[in-house]
Order: sequence, then C-alpha cells, then structure tokens
Amino acid sequence: MNSEEVYILAIESSCDDTSAAVLRNDVLLSNVTASQAVHEAYGGVVPELASRAHQQNVVPVVHEAIKRAGITKEQLSAVAFTRGPGLMGSLLVGVSFAKGFARSLGIPMIDVNHLQGHVMAHFIREAESGDEKSPSQQSGIAKPLQQGIPPLPFLCLLVSGGNSQIVKVNAYNDMEVLGQTIDDAAGEAIDKCSKVMGLGYPGGPIIDRLARQGNPKAFHFAEPNIPDLDYSFSGLKTSFLYSLQKWVAEDPDFIERNKRDIAASLEWTIVDILMKKLKKAVKQTGIKHVAVAGGVSANNGLRNAFYDAQKRYGWTIYIPKFSYTTDNAAMIGVVGYYKYLDGEFCSIDAPAFSKVTFK
Repeated sequence: MNSEEVYILAIESSCDDTSAAVLRNDVLLSNVTASQAVHEAYGGVVPELASRAHQQNVVPVVHEAIKRAGITKEQLSAVAFTRGPGLMGSLLVGVSFAKGFARSLGIPMIDVNHLQGHVMAHFIREAESGDEKSPSQQSGIAKPLQQGIPPLPFLCLLVSGGNSQIVKVNAYNDMEVLGQTIDDAAGEAIDKCSKVMGLGYPGGPIIDRLARQGNPKAFHFAEPNIPDLDYSFSGLKTSFLYSLQKWVAEDPDFIERNKRDIAASLEWTIVDILMKKLKKAVKQTGIKHVAVAGGVSANNGLRNAFYDAQKRYGWTIYIPKFSYTTDNAAMIGVVGYYKYLDGEFCSIDAPAFSKVTFK
C-alpha cells in the first residue's frame, strides 16, 4: 500500500439510517446506507426501534462497504464515527461498534461531529469513473462534487430535521454559528405540518413533490420576526395548524382539494424565512461563497432559491448531491480523513453526546 494512501472506514448512526463508507484519502470508494421504514407507521422516529434496527444493520452494512471498496479490513488506517449529536441509543450502537472494530484491528479511532459532517459533505471527492472499483483499478483522478469545493471562508446554511443554522466555515475544524433556530428546525416544521395534513412521514419528500404542482402564493402563513440571524418555526407551525382547522371546519374536503397549493405555500414560506436571514448574513460578512447542507437541502424550492440568489446577488453557490444531503457515512469519512492528517484521534473511553452543536 502506498504510504500516502489513507483508508478510512466511516460509520454514521445518529438517527434512523445505518451507514458505512470507505474513503481512500478524500476520495469516496463506497457508501452504503440501510434505512428504517418501521418509523413510517408512527409518524416519526421511535428511538428504541431505531437503536434495535442499528444493531441489526451495522455489521452487514460495514461488511458491504468494505466489499464494495475493493479492500480488506486490514488495509484500513482508522475508523471514523459519529459521536453526536443525535439519538443517544442510535449513537451508542455506532460508537460501540467503532470502538470494538478499531481495537480488534489495532487502528486509531476518530470521533466526528454530525453537523460538521453535513457541512463537510462539500469536500467529498468521487472517482472520475463514478463507480466503486478497487483502488488498483481506479485512474486515481477524482472530481469534486457539483460546483466544486468551497474556498475558505464560506457560509453554509445547514438545515435538517433537527437543525437550522447559518455557519461561517473558516476551516474544517473551525466553524462559527452565526444564527440558529431558537425552537423548532425547518425540517421538523415540514414533517409536523405534513402530519397535520395527514400526508405521512417523512414529510419532506411528500411536501416537496406536491409543492412542484401547486401555487406558492395561494395561501399565507405567518413568518415570525426574530432578531439578528436566528430562526424560529414554532409560530409558523401554529399559524399553519389554526389556518387548516378553520378551513376544514368550513369545508371538510379542503385539504384533499387544495393539498398541492397548501404544500407549495408552506414550502415557499419556509424557504423565504431561511433565505431572508441568509441574505442578511451575506451582507454582514461580505462572504459570497454560500453552501447549503443537511436533509432539507434536497428540497427543490430551497435549491431553486439558491440558484435565484446566484443570479440576483452574484453569489457562488455550492449544492450537494442528493445522496449527500441526508445522513450518510461519506460525510463522516471526509472529516475523519482531515482529522487523521492532523493526528486528531480519540480515546477508547470517548462517550457519545446527544445535544451539542459544534465542538
């Protein structure tokens, strides 16, 4: 093995997706994810069921990731894993497996912040061929994703089911939160509004699909006036709920007949809230390299708003591939690679954490 080649096994288990990836340096060789459909019946993630599913999935997912990468486990240089934040029961499965696996091979462990991983998804590179051949078969040429790797510093709008933040990224290990939600996150608001409409879980893809066919100006929902760069979505949820209750009282079939317009109006309102604060952050910092990350970055309305901002305000935007918007191990692996280069390893007794944002 070339002395310059570093092979990182990455494990992500912060919520309801069990994911493992293998990277050669910062080039992705494999990325395998097992999702959990069991939560759909409950309208949200059930922590106990999630942790049990992780226990069933982690070994086959890791095995498949190593197999697809075309290497043996003995070639691995280190194991990177999500230490937090997330659901404690889910995190413990990934953390415990990483510790046992790393110790059995005698290789170092690298703890990764889940939110840092989402931001750093923009730094993943893929083999030029786009497949997952073994390192000996690959050309060695790699390509960055989408519009390229953002130059430092850049701004990142991190939006997911649990987080809504505007982050100034000075380095992979130096991220400053400029603004964040004071209550609910954007993704959580979408899921709960979808549930109120009786559309199912997860609500994000459902609302996104319906919104493409609806009129975004058909209905008006309240936008909270929060100072500085912070967000709030609890008021929007309340406005949405009360509005629907009033309309349904007048017409029991209102939601079914207007679901596309309701979804489009909800999406437009949430995107408008997000973009107003992001535009303010760009103006305050003078930084026009702007990225988006997290599960909500898969939303077409938000992506279109970024393209519009690029045309109107001269931003250089960075939008991740759909496969790197949701929780995945590739983003954990690229952070692990940079930490490996800096010799930032963690001890065997490092505990998981559930609530911290950025370390």
